[in-house]
Amino acid sequence: MLLFALLSACVTEEKPTPVVDAPTWHADIAPIVQEHCTSCHVAGGVAPFELDGYDAAAPLAASLAAAVEAGTMPPWGAESTDECQPRFGFADDIRLSDAEKELLRAWADAGAPEGDSAAAAELPAAPVLDLVDADVQVAPLLPYVAAGEADQFRCFSVDPEIAEDVWITGLQVVPGNPQVVHHVLVFADPERESAALVGADGTYDCFGGSGLSSGGALLGAWAPGAFPFESPPGTGMALSANSLLVMQIHYHPIGQVSDADTTAVQLRYTAEAPAREAVLALLGNASSAADGLDTGMNDRGARAEFRIPAGAADHVESIRYVIPEGDGPYSIFMAGTHMHYVGTDMLIQVDHAVPVGDEPATECLVQTPRWDFNWQRAYSYDAPLDQVPVIRGGDTLRLRCTYDNTLDNAGVRQALDDAGLSEPADVYLGEETLDEMCLGVFGIVL
Repeated sequence: MLLFALLSACVTEEKPTPVVDAPTWHADIAPIVQEHCTSCHVAGGVAPFELDGYDAAAPLAASLAAAVEAGTMPPWGAESTDECQPRFGFADDIRLSDAEKELLRAWADAGAPEGDSAAAAELPAAPVLDLVDADVQVAPLLPYVAAGEADQFRCFSVDPEIAEDVWITGLQVVPGNPQVVHHVLVFADPERESAALVGADGTYDCFGGSGLSSGGALLGAWAPGAFPFESPPGTGMALSANSLLVMQIHYHPIGQVSDADTTAVQLRYTAEAPAREAVLALLGNASSAADGLDTGMNDRGARAEFRIPAGAADHVESIRYVIPEGDGPYSIFMAGTHMHYVGTDMLIQVDHAVPVGDEPATECLVQTPRWDFNWQRAYSYDAPLDQVPVIRGGDTLRLRCTYDNTLDNAGVRQALDDAGLSEPADVYLGEETLDEMCLGVFGIVL
């Protein structure tokens, strides 16, 4: 899962003179790479090169250490900051500890010594990215070939052929061509609307959502290296009988005609109703004060408007959603952020009207201070369901999204290139590539 952007700089690195008593590959580094890197950097993985052996990893030692120290790899957006310290850690956190980072740096500085394979440390189990005990795996009938320079957003209608109402307890995406599949969203289509939207190639164009008139209930989101989504024990997400699924796939064809892709979805489900229902809720994207949009720094007049002016480097849009009195309580087991290419930072917090127990009056659920559209995911709390944050009637969810609509923002440059433009323009709320969003993704147990 390491060093996409630094590959070209890695192949010519020279090793320093080996240092006595330095960390070695077999004793110290191989277990770190196995645990944190090999969900992507293996043969056939999503990364463009492998890191699953000394000969592959040693020439990249300095770049590997630098990328980890910079926090760019492994790709993980949720961070604790001065203004956001979630009460719980996150499950399946792929980031390295400070001690592991120090070992990588010491190994690189020492010349990446191999050490004695006969005294190698025991390797942790390789990451398992398939959904254990999946009941069905479904894929489009036709493969898709992504080509050209521009990113593509295609929706696929797939039929899991489940003839009864069920409750989904697990979901995972299996990319057919990992080199071009950047992220995937999976939606329920109970009205089977998507069957009429696909063209001769079995797809239809869509950006930011399912393209369905109803929007479609979100069932899961995937980014490279992501572990399967599993609802908390004793819960499940409802899927009505004979529903279709819509897979929205973000393709990054890297300037060439790619091999064909047939990405699949794995589902685990039960026909027995769980004790509690889980849902993935999307909140935000307010376009007016009536919907919860706060007045912003660059609004043209007294009315709140969702507009990011061209040339604005630190533009903020804030959205509040008040939980209606009498609703809830709702347990939040997962939180995530969603913006497009102009976004740089997003924070979600809840203001408790009446804190219960040791709840703070205001608590941060998640912040992604170095937002990257290509690595978006949701973050599940590493805590029992009876301990995760709870929202109740009268509480207020607050979303704060920060944007940089200048050419200093690599995302803006990419979006402009895709649209054949050279200069930033005012950006508004919407689902197109050059539109923006400020949307929270919440895993909620009712």
